[in-house]
Formats: sequence, C-alpha cells, structure tokens
Amino acid sequence: MKKTMDFEIKGMTCASCVNRVEKVLKKNPAIIAASVNLATEKARIEFDSLKVDSDKIIGIITQAGYEARVSSPKSVDNKEANLKKEKLIITLSALLTLPLALPMILWPYAHLLMPSPWIQLLLATPIQFLIGARFYKSAWGAIKARSGNMELLVAIGTSAAYFLSLYLLIKNLDHLEHHSPHLYFEGSAVIITLVLLGKYLEAKAKQQTSSAIKSLQALQPAMARVIREGKEVDIAIEALKVSDLVIVRPGERIPVDGLIKKGITQVDESLITGESLPIEKKEADNVVGGSINGDGLIQVEVTALGSETMLARIIRMVEDAQSVKAPIQRLVDKVSAYFVPTVLIIAVITVILTALTTGDWETGIIHGVAVLVIACPCALGLATPTSIMVGTGVAANAGILIKDAEALEVAHSVSMIAFDKTGTLTEGRPSLSKLIAFEKTEEELLGLLATIQNGSEHPLAKAVIEEATKKNILFSTATSSKALPGRGLQAEIKGVSYILGSKRLITELNLDAHNVQVVAQEREASGETVSFLIDIDRNQIMCLVSFKDTIKESAKKTIDALKSLGIKTIMITGDNQGSADSVAKVLGIDLVKAEVLPQQKSEIIQEFKQRGEIIAMVGDGINDAPALAAAHVGIAMSTGTDVAMHSSGITLMRGNPLLIPDAISVSRRTYSKIKQNLFWAFIYNVIGIPLAALGYLSPVVAGAAMALSSVSVVTNSLLLKRWKPTVKN
Repeated sequence: MKKTMDFEIKGMTCASCVNRVEKVLKKNPAIIAASVNLATEKARIEFDSLKVDSDKIIGIITQAGYEARVSSPKSVDNKEANLKKEKLIITLSALLTLPLALPMILWPYAHLLMPSPWIQLLLATPIQFLIGARFYKSAWGAIKARSGNMELLVAIGTSAAYFLSLYLLIKNLDHLEHHSPHLYFEGSAVIITLVLLGKYLEAKAKQQTSSAIKSLQALQPAMARVIREGKEVDIAIEALKVSDLVIVRPGERIPVDGLIKKGITQVDESLITGESLPIEKKEADNVVGGSINGDGLIQVEVTALGSETMLARIIRMVEDAQSVKAPIQRLVDKVSAYFVPTVLIIAVITVILTALTTGDWETGIIHGVAVLVIACPCALGLATPTSIMVGTGVAANAGILIKDAEALEVAHSVSMIAFDKTGTLTEGRPSLSKLIAFEKTEEELLGLLATIQNGSEHPLAKAVIEEATKKNILFSTATSSKALPGRGLQAEIKGVSYILGSKRLITELNLDAHNVQVVAQEREASGETVSFLIDIDRNQIMCLVSFKDTIKESAKKTIDALKSLGIKTIMITGDNQGSADSVAKVLGIDLVKAEVLPQQKSEIIQEFKQRGEIIAMVGDGINDAPALAAAHVGIAMSTGTDVAMHSSGITLMRGNPLLIPDAISVSRRTYSKIKQNLFWAFIYNVIGIPLAALGYLSPVVAGAAMALSSVSVVTNSLLLKRWKPTVKN
C-alpha cells in the first residue's frame, strides 16, 4: 500500500548530504521514491506502508548520521528556537576566537597582541572539540556511509591546522620563553566560527524564504463563533464540525470554507485570490476561510474543514512546489556526488607537491587545509532550492499557485500557449441572444429547452434556465437525459426524444438544414455560439438558439503581453468556427482550432509538442483536463473545476488571464536566479581552489570566502521578493 510522508531532517549542510540521505533511503526496496530538499530541510518519501513504517525510515536516516522526525506544523516554532540557540553558540565561539583573530586584523601589531601559545591552545581547544563537535559527528557519518560532505572537509581541514599547531607547540617547548613558533590555532578557530556564522545566516535567510507559507497559515483564525443549542459560543477551529453554523461579524476574518445561510455582505478575498475589489456575497454563495468579511453580519454553514479547505489546499500546493526537486537540481546533485572526493584528492596532492617543491611539510599542510575549507559545497546545494522557494512564494502572493518545481522551471521556456475559450478568454457566463423558432411558439420552445437542461451545470444551460425564469415560463425535468460529449445533450420529455446540440449533429444525423444554414452562419460570424433543438423521432429541426459570451476585459492585454514575451498563441475550443474566429480576431490570437472534441484537444497539444514547441495549456473545465495533463505545463483557472486544477501544474487563483504572463514572468525570473546562483557557487570554487593550492589563500581567508559564497547565493535568491506582476490590472 503506497503512502507518502514528509520528514524533517536536521544536520544536512550541503548537496552531498542530500545525495547521502537519498542514497541510503533508496537502498531499501520498500521505499519507492525519496526527494530531499536542503533549503526546506525536508524529505518527501513514498513507501510501501505494509513493509516499512515511519519509525523504520527515521532509523535509516539516523544511521546515515542525521536527525529525523515526521514533519509537523510546530516545526516553524522549533526552527526559531534553534536559531536562538545557534546565535548563542556563535556568540560564544566569536568571543573565544576574537583574541586569536585580533592580531590577524591588526597585523602590524600582531607581535604585541598575539596571546601566548598556551592561551592560544586554551582558547582554540573548546572551539575545536566542543563547539565544533558537530563537524566530527557529521564527518563520521559520512565516512561510515562511504561518502563525503561539507563537514568532512571542515573537520579534516581544521583538525590539520589544530594538530599541526599542537605539534609545533610541543616541538618547541624548550624555546617558548625566548621564541614562539608561528602557530595556526587562529586558523582552525576562525574557520569554525565563520562556517557556523555562514550556516546561521543561511538558516535565517531560508526562514525568510518560507514567509509565503507562514503568511498563508496566519490567515486561518484560531477560534470560531458558532451557534450551539441556540447560543453563540467561541470554540477552537479544531472542534468545528461540517454543517455547524458560524457567525461572522463585520470586519472579522471568515474562519472556514462554507455557504452563507443568512445575511448579505461584501468579502475581501485578496489574500486568497489576489483580487483587490471586495466581492458581493449573498445567501447560498460560497465563502473561503481566511477572507475578510465586509460590513454585513453573516451566518455561514461549514462545508469543509482541516486539510479539505481552500486555504489548506493552497498551503499544500506551495509546500509541494518547494519540496519537490527541479530537473536542474538533479544535475547539480550528480556533480556534487563526485565533488567532495575530488577535493580530497586535490588537497592531498597539494600537500605532497608543496612539500616536495619547498621542502616544507608545514606549508604543504596549510595549503591543503585552505583547499579543503574553500571547497565546501554548501552554496551548490542551496543554489536551486532557495530560488524555487522564493519564486513559488512570491507567485503565491500574486495569486499564482505553482504545484511543483518542474512546472516552475519548464514554464520559463514556453514557446506557445493554447487557450480554451469559454471561461478562460471569455467570462464563461453566456446569455441567450436569439431563439429562432421553426415550429411552435418561442415560449413553448424555451420551456422545452429549459426542461432538457434543468439540472445541468453547463454555462449554456444556465443561460437558458435564467432566460426562462426571467420570462416566468414554467418548465420541469426531463424523464431521462444523457450527455453526448462534444455534441450536446439528449433527453426524453413525455415520450418524445430530443437532442439539443451543435452543428456537428446536423451533419451526423443527415438532417435537412437548408432553411437554417444562412441564419446559423450569420450568428456564428458575429461571434455567437449556435445550438439546435432536434426532434429525433421526426428528424426535424425545431429551433435555432444562439448564445453570446462577453470577452474578458483583460484578455486582449493578456495576448499582447504574451506576444511581447515572444510567445505564440492558439485557441482550442469546442465552439463553432465562426464564434472562435470572431474572438481570435478581436484578441489577436495567432491560430484557431474550433469544433474540437475533448479528446482531440490533447491530440492537438501532442501534435505541437512533436513539432518542437514547448506548449502550455490554459483551461478551466473537465473537458480541458486531458489537454492540461498532456501539455508541458498545464495552467488552470481556479474559477473552473477541481479536475482541471488537479491536472495542471499552475493554478491561477482568480479568473483574470493577466496572471498567465505573470506566471511566465516569475518562472523566467526564478530560472535566471537559479543560473546566477549556480554560477556563483561554481565560480568561488573554480577560482578559489587553484589559489588555495598555490598558497595565495590562507585557511582563514578561504573560510571567509566559503561562508560568503553560501550567503551570497541565499541573498541573491531573496532578491526575487522584489518581483512584481508585470501587467497591472
């Protein structure tokens, strides 16, 4: 039985650690998949729950040298407490290091400021073996796992500097009063302090990258006011039940997803959807937990709780995007697997060659230590995940939910976007424009049309029922009905079979349509959707009914923005050719595929993929789901169906298509940051390792450069927070 769980892992410091954890997990045949993220310090593990459980998985990770536990919402609080603890440790380390580092800073006065060799030993020893104990622990885990990590490099490098100094101290015991040898205790102490400082700054910055999730979690009120036994009672959200009646006063945050049972108000859903204007809400309207009630007192019936609420689903999608590896990260992981062993070999060669060419083994060891220290691959491990975290976070704040890192990465290279028409480029709320009767009266036909479509959620059905209701025309429900995918609806009323459908049916049923063709073409040419009511028993067309759907105000701006990004556009719709052409002409869409059946949409997507296009599909209906799944990137409107959203990689939290170019924009910016980060991560090593090997970098300077590389990568990722939607409403 497959099960997926998230685990928190403590002690990972670089890409090599990530590789080690994944490697030991995947050795177990009961573990199907494991994805470890350095930035979030989490692992998402899919496993066979009949063969292995969470305790066994934690045991496997522990044996690899790391601490693990099942992920919980309390982890944010724990991380803040750990940060405070780390700050105290770094402060202590810095205070012990300062007397050793001060002579280095004020080097002209070094001989006056440098403590005696015994004081140096006294200061460096607790830093090396108490404060730096974590490096030895992790290094031992790496050795047991026959792999390398950052801690192994730090442990070997600082130990070499410390024990070389200890050796020189003992060697010169007889001369200490008259001549103090040059010791390297300050090197080992400063390196450990700088590495710890770098890790602290990384942790603090990584906490900022999670701000999107924290701000979303903060939207959920802790308490709700409910009616129990006729009285208003404040209870914890966890104690609520579905169907409870919740009282929400003006200005309060709505605590749950629900249905308004009483009251009229305006609701600010901007923090959920990004829509800036308050939305009118009345009885029977849905409200979303986390949104803010306006000026009305409302009673809300609870319809969803816990993980099923809209807010919980949004948080889950953001977390999923941040925890899953981007394709480019897999390449980085492969590189880092060979990186640490290569560095160890370079360090050994440096020691030997320097000693042989200079005749000075002490200098060789110092150069080798510098190589080990500067080569720590922590920046390499942080380059991609920190960018992904910040990118998905700012996107979520803009109303763009990115389901996984792959969607975020692929979206930057999209060359073509395919649109569904109804509900995506148009409002999706068509109105009945014209009913042309060929027999019976308009009122009788409208009653028949409403009866056939009564109970249907299709936008055209709603338009017919709305028109019949407005004209006070009575209608009932058909005896039996069934959908004809891509064609229409078949129903039976009082023993007579009817079909309400598209022009395609006229051809398939070989009906005589000479008297309706001209009218149908005129309506389609004006951009309307045409349907026909057919009496099957008599093979007779009874009426023509046309619908018009308003183009969204922002649709033209969307297409223009995509063109400015160099992206081609295509409309794929089941509507008639005339209606599709009319909309495409107004918007400036490059290509139109009309009168397409649901299964054909995905075939068209595949066709363009084979031509080499990187294609995204935008849709909102159940019929769009196959095409959304087939595209390189599926983009769904949250105003559409759940099926469409589950089939897509990106969900737009409001029905505004302007979010589409914004999604492409944030993807491009994020991918750019990933490339910049990888450049910085590699450039430090490419320049630093040769300089250290040749003796141009001391271990202390190497330690500072290594810490700076990690901080620069995380800081560069945080610059993504400055991204703003490119197209304003």
